[in-house]
Amino acid sequence: MSISALLVGLLLGAAVSFAVVFFRQRAVQQAVRQREEKAELLIKAAEEKAAHVAGEIELRNKAERLKIEEETRSKYQTLEDELAKQKGRMDKREEQLDRKFDQLDQREREQEKRRKQLDDLAQSIGQQKKQHDELVQQAQNRLEQVAGMTGEEARSRLMAMFEDEARNASARLFKQLETETRETADRKAREVIATSIQRLAGEFVSEQTVSVVALPSEEMKGRIIGREGRNIRALETATGCDLIIDDTPEAVVISGFNPVRRQIARQALEELISDGRIHPARIESVVKKATINVQNEIKEAGEKAVFEVGLTDIHPEIVKLLGTLKFRTSYTQNVLSHSVEVAFICGAMAEELGLNGAIARRCGLLHDIGKAVDHEMQGSHAVIGGQLAKKYREKPIVVNSIWSHHFDIEPTSVYGPLTNAGDALSAARPGARRENVEIYLKRLEQLEEIATSFHGVEKAFAIQAGREVRVVVQYDKVSDEGSMMLARDIATKVENEMTYPGQIKITVIREMRTTHVAN
Repeated sequence: MSISALLVGLLLGAAVSFAVVFFRQRAVQQAVRQREEKAELLIKAAEEKAAHVAGEIELRNKAERLKIEEETRSKYQTLEDELAKQKGRMDKREEQLDRKFDQLDQREREQEKRRKQLDDLAQSIGQQKKQHDELVQQAQNRLEQVAGMTGEEARSRLMAMFEDEARNASARLFKQLETETRETADRKAREVIATSIQRLAGEFVSEQTVSVVALPSEEMKGRIIGREGRNIRALETATGCDLIIDDTPEAVVISGFNPVRRQIARQALEELISDGRIHPARIESVVKKATINVQNEIKEAGEKAVFEVGLTDIHPEIVKLLGTLKFRTSYTQNVLSHSVEVAFICGAMAEELGLNGAIARRCGLLHDIGKAVDHEMQGSHAVIGGQLAKKYREKPIVVNSIWSHHFDIEPTSVYGPLTNAGDALSAARPGARRENVEIYLKRLEQLEEIATSFHGVEKAFAIQAGREVRVVVQYDKVSDEGSMMLARDIATKVENEMTYPGQIKITVIREMRTTHVAN
């Protein structure tokens, strides 16, 4: 009985094991079938979506082709009308030409007679000219022998004398006009600028772009990088910025050309560090939240700037562009704060001059909106800003002031030079901008090189942080009138060859020193 029971037990155990294996295989097969069915459904949905997208593209292409055909048909009809008009004009001209041809035939016969007479006369004149040339050559040779110089040398000496006389005369006239103008213009300009600057109580707007995020510990660097770098790749993909994690203790550097993206990346990274949960899904949600926060911050900054300046009826897109300038800097000067400051300065100067202060403030506030998108579009920020202002239906006088504030085009009103003056005053005041020391030294060297490249310059010194260049000339090579022209020539060359904030004053010093030693 015991052996039979044992056999029965073994058989039952084998049967149970077989049943378990059978049911497991069946469950696995069923799961595989379900996944295959799910994959087929996903593939089918993707194919349907692709077909839908292809249909939409086909419809858009068809609409575009119809639009192009309509434009072509309209242009073709215009050309046909123009050709018909030209044909009528050509028929009239053809009739007139027929009549003129008859008259020309008659004149041609008369001219033929005169041509024969002129040929005879030309032969006699040629002989006389040959004799005259021989006499002139003999006289010229005689003069060269008497004067001891060739004709070319005499001509060059005369031209040099005339050139010196003309330059001296023009320098004297320029000095007289400059003196007369300065007697009235300098006084008024000083009053207007001084009054405008005194009325502005703005803070220093210089700041540095924040691109470094502090970490609570070195261990956080590994969590930011993630397993096999998945976290840092997710962050860079979501923000469009590069994260530089190096040997810098407890710090991560965010690098990116777009300041708005850099701000989004900074906020997102700070929130991830404070929260502690860092993984791709969390990163995506935090970046979306940071994007919304930065967009709201941009809108609020633009609205605050418009309200602070006291303007109305500004397009919402321009307000958004103004807010974007909060994250742009120029020579470490915040562009939005700079624009608000320029608006106040332009408004104050306009009111002192009896102009419309509101229009001047509008020109000053919007003069740099091109910097909000100049990294995405080609062209100078003044041209881009003028195009944006025109697109959003700003007044032509405002559009021209923005477009011409760096003289890319000629200003059509006084508000263009007024905006340029306000821009220069805001950028040039002490503390407004800072530069890299290496760039600063190179600019000073270039200033001195330009000044010493002119004839007659003995020494040149760049002083007052590059705001002034003092040029010492040789008194026997440069006259008083020539020193005025030299200062103007140096200033012109500096304007054409250098890039610098504000203005640079050129001072030319000419003196004669006589020294004698008494023994």
